[in-house]
Amino acid sequence: MTTYYRPVPRSDAPRPENALPLAGGPLWFSEVVALARNGNAEHISPSDVPPETLDRLTAPRAPIAGLDMTRPTLMGILNVTPDSFSDGGRYTDVANAEAQARAMVEAGAGLIDIGGESTRPGAETVDVAEEIRRVSAPIAAVSKLGMPVSIDTRKAPVAKAAGAAGAVIVNDVSGFTYDSDLAPLCAFHQTPVCVMHAQGDPQTMQDAPQYEDVRFDVYDFLEERVSYLESLGLSRSQIMIDPGIGFGKTIDHNLALLRDLSLFHGIGCPILLGASRKKFIGVLSGADIADTRMPGSVAVALHAARQGVQVIRVHDVLETRQALALWRAIDLGDT
Repeated sequence: MTTYYRPVPRSDAPRPENALPLAGGPLWFSEVVALARNGNAEHISPSDVPPETLDRLTAPRAPIAGLDMTRPTLMGILNVTPDSFSDGGRYTDVANAEAQARAMVEAGAGLIDIGGESTRPGAETVDVAEEIRRVSAPIAAVSKLGMPVSIDTRKAPVAKAAGAAGAVIVNDVSGFTYDSDLAPLCAFHQTPVCVMHAQGDPQTMQDAPQYEDVRFDVYDFLEERVSYLESLGLSRSQIMIDPGIGFGKTIDHNLALLRDLSLFHGIGCPILLGASRKKFIGVLSGADIADTRMPGSVAVALHAARQGVQVIRVHDVLETRQALALWRAIDLGDT
């Protein structure tokens, strides 16, 4: 039976002499929870973790597209679609998209994620030519701001056009399962990627998602996808992983993944978390309208930072940056 290892992240002083760094960042751990699918859970010493897994839990994450992976980076969301769940239609005009990207950069974003196809529950697939039309000009404009741009797409032709326009990372919500040409394209160009877990496609993913254990099922999927990308020629240092909050998950599934986020450090890649303004936040907080979910989104972002997540995908950059700055000052003494 497979054992999964969840380090218990801490930041408080004093730091024990035997403490180990979590993914080479400022958090540390001196305790690990060994988990199994049969429900067993046992607190163990890091010395009892298999060497390869322990190395993945502790090794520093290399920069991706020039981004420092030793502290949380904010990925600003820029949807240039008419129908995204939170801000659909606001940034379909190139000038508006560039202005929003500039505002997010000034507020503290380290990366701008541009998408031309909504992947909200129930969304329809967008024609390749139309998706390329939507994203090319905004990517070209935003790239001139000097900030890395990622393209949020499932399709190889879109990623190719986005790369030509200036995108330097491919963020695929399907985990490179939708278009068989996309992963080889990224490997050929040595383009860093983010591989996300989703159960089903946007049209059906929230119908009745089921898992044996969502934590381990998502972990196994991401580990398999990372190994596949490695087989094509990408290294783990070029791959981010995203557990896919809200993509084919119930509220309980989302909460289980969030509670055990540090588990995913065992894959040995930077973790990206995208929970901003999602429906589960609204259900739990009573915020029915997506753009009123900023406080709940910031709370989740702070939790992610405390779990060692390296990239946090957000709509509300300024508010999240302020919260993270106070957390770092209080918990880490970083002023």
